[in-house]
Amino acid sequence: MSIAPVKRATKRFLGHPEETVPIIGSTDWTHGLASNPVDKIKAYLLSLFPIVQWLPRYNLGWLSGDLIAGLTVGMVVVPQGMSYAQIALLTPEYGLYSGFVGVLIYCLFATSKDVSIGPVAVMSLTVAEIIKHVQAHHGDRWENADIATALAFICGFITLGMGLLRIGWLVEFIPAPAVSGFMTGSAFTIAAGQVPGLMGITGFDTRAATYKVVINTLKGLPRTKLDAAWGLTGLVGLYAIRYLSQFVLARLFFFLSVMRNAFVIIILTLASFLYCRTRKRPDGKYPIRILLTVPSGFKHVRQPNVDTNLLSALAPKLPVATIILLLEHIAISKSFGRLNGYKINPNQELIAIGVTNTIGSVFGAYPATGSFSRSALKSKSGVRTPAAGIVTAIVVIVALYGLTDAFFWIPTAGLSAIIIHAVADLVASPSQVYSFWRISPLEFFIWAAAVLITIFSSVENGIYTSIAASLALLLIRLAHPRDSFLGKVTVSQDSSDTNTPETRDIYLPLTKNGITNPHLKVTPPPTGVVIYRMEESILYPNCSMVNDALVSHVKAVYQRGRDMTNVSLADRPWNDYGPRRSGAEDQAENLKKPILHAIVLDLAGVSQIDTTSIQALVDTRTEIEKWADHPIEFHFAPILSPWIHRALVAGGFGVGHSSTRAPREVAPVVPYRDGTSFEQPPISSTDDLEAGDIKKQPASESDVVDTELEPLVPTNTPFFHIDLASAVKAAESGVGTRTKNED
Repeated sequence: MSIAPVKRATKRFLGHPEETVPIIGSTDWTHGLASNPVDKIKAYLLSLFPIVQWLPRYNLGWLSGDLIAGLTVGMVVVPQGMSYAQIALLTPEYGLYSGFVGVLIYCLFATSKDVSIGPVAVMSLTVAEIIKHVQAHHGDRWENADIATALAFICGFITLGMGLLRIGWLVEFIPAPAVSGFMTGSAFTIAAGQVPGLMGITGFDTRAATYKVVINTLKGLPRTKLDAAWGLTGLVGLYAIRYLSQFVLARLFFFLSVMRNAFVIIILTLASFLYCRTRKRPDGKYPIRILLTVPSGFKHVRQPNVDTNLLSALAPKLPVATIILLLEHIAISKSFGRLNGYKINPNQELIAIGVTNTIGSVFGAYPATGSFSRSALKSKSGVRTPAAGIVTAIVVIVALYGLTDAFFWIPTAGLSAIIIHAVADLVASPSQVYSFWRISPLEFFIWAAAVLITIFSSVENGIYTSIAASLALLLIRLAHPRDSFLGKVTVSQDSSDTNTPETRDIYLPLTKNGITNPHLKVTPPPTGVVIYRMEESILYPNCSMVNDALVSHVKAVYQRGRDMTNVSLADRPWNDYGPRRSGAEDQAENLKKPILHAIVLDLAGVSQIDTTSIQALVDTRTEIEKWADHPIEFHFAPILSPWIHRALVAGGFGVGHSSTRAPREVAPVVPYRDGTSFEQPPISSTDDLEAGDIKKQPASESDVVDTELEPLVPTNTPFFHIDLASAVKAAESGVGTRTKNED
């Protein structure tokens, strides 16, 4: 039994047209995905370990740069790690754990040679806020370290999953002003919270809202203690070395500048030891606050405590922690990739920080991500490969096992100075902020809102506000893109080399757009032709804009086809209020307007089109043809995607009989031995028809005799054109034809 009748009945039921034109099919899309699956799997697995690509080529020239950069970063990450751990409400050794695991694991998966992963200020502040949130709702059920390591494990697992699924493109929805805004606000918050420790001021909550901390710090200035001698000296010393190295070009000052954190903390620790060792009070305290005992080695290696109750307690804060974890890292890695001429893979970077934090939680590390200050230092020190992280890990492990006794005397005011000095680089510069205003004033307000809300509320609210505002702005721009009706300008080359300069026609908005010369003479299209340009993909949020613009323009400018003089109010639609004057006068005014013939849609800026948009175009055509009371030609050019072509054909556009008298545009094509056109099925007597082996075979050079010409687009879609000029030419040439036919 033949299935042909069943297929025909099914097509009639589904509304499949009897005559079709060649369009792209779903099999074309799936074929691209399914082709060479083994090779794609191999490439995917190899991409998970970028180290296998550069490690076989490692050489001594790279080793020297990596040694210097690794040692330099190691001298910085030790004091910074202990400082940031205190921000996170943890003891100093947890910062060293994060620093060790971060730099060691990252080099195995990294696509950036410059980024240094470890504890950072903004993430530490977020960890502190999450710990306070959990303890506010559940008391002291879990230790601070348990909460922090569980957070590292969960956030790392989420980020790892995003990288493996290759959905790192989601990060691109958060623009640079939003990132800069909450980073600036966070830096100000962190610095304000460290000033009391710098000055030795106590008696209030330094974790409160930033403006409260600033007010209480100013009130507490009379209670400044001896700690300020170490804190202020350290801060002044850090900036003095930094700026002095810019004016003194000696190599000694360069190395002193890049290692200024370690140098200052060594000097302050030595001064603290000499002053405090003989001044221990009867209650066991010292004249200034110092770190005291820092456990040596890895004392907290164990499985992270991730029970369901703790997971439920952390759940509300996981989004903000994950966003900061991946956003800060991707922003830093992209920045250094641009500066140093290489491209990072965002998905692979998510895998790197995911694995780092997942494994780090076993060592007792809290969430770690890319550090801007240490990455800049690493780049400036001449790093050559990610292997520099191994050298940094060695420095940290030596400090963990061999220097913890010396850490006892580190003044906490000195650590506050290091934190303030480090986070100051996160504040957006005035020139950067001004560039936001010059480029996009709306994005400047997003930046300002992120800064203010972070300072006066919290980092979490600042992030959510900036992301929500950015997405809202994106949707507004998508829903209200620029559009315009176009006219023609003939341009020629301003040159005296030729007697007959070349000319060409371009199409510009009929209204002044602030870009082109406002005195240009823009000639409207011929009577009966409308040229309309949409400067965005036509999607469901903005498709009604196309309908409104075209229908309103046609009704305002072009003649109504039906004479409504003798139509009574009862026969008019409810939304037609009738003529403003007498019916005869209204019809006389209507007859003065030109008759619409064709509409040309410029799709040069349209890369996507959806079902709702096609329906809107169909509705537009229906409304306009009802107004004109005769068929209207819709020409489209250029069509950028085969899926746009498919969608337009499905909506009934492109096909039919065109009244154009313009000659077909043809171009040379690659000839085939069977002489088949791209519009016709192949026919050849030399192929095995019974075996179904009918294939196009490229002709050899000896077979090519004459150049073959074929149309640029199929002739059965006469309303689709290769460019706007040919579409307008086709529409213009048919104006007179329709007029004669109507006569």
